[in-house]
Amino acid sequence: MRKHGCPEMIVTDRLRSYGAALNDFGASHRQDTGRWLNNRAATSHLPFRRRERAILRFRRMRSLQKFAVIHASACNHFNSERSLMSRTIFKLNRAAVLSEWRGLCAA
Repeated sequence: MRKHGCPEMIVTDRLRSYGAALNDFGASHRQDTGRWLNNRAATSHLPFRRRERAILRFRRMRSLQKFAVIHASACNHFNSERSLMSRTIFKLNRAAVLSEWRGLCAA
């Protein structure tokens, strides 16, 4: 807050610790806790939450690491943003990826 100045409004959920922290700063009157106001901040964490949910399935960190290494290489191989390219280019890239994947699995 020192570097960027004091904000006009701080949007939080209704957790009491936020109010206590804002009291320390002297900004408790700037806190806004409306019902849908925190959606923008909450939805920015969705990819992280998805990964966090996947982590909960593993009992040991070592098995999670083994899975994550394999999954990351395969996911990056297949995951391409469909909205960034035309359908024909997408289908050509997809066919190339599948043929390469089949070649890797056959070996």
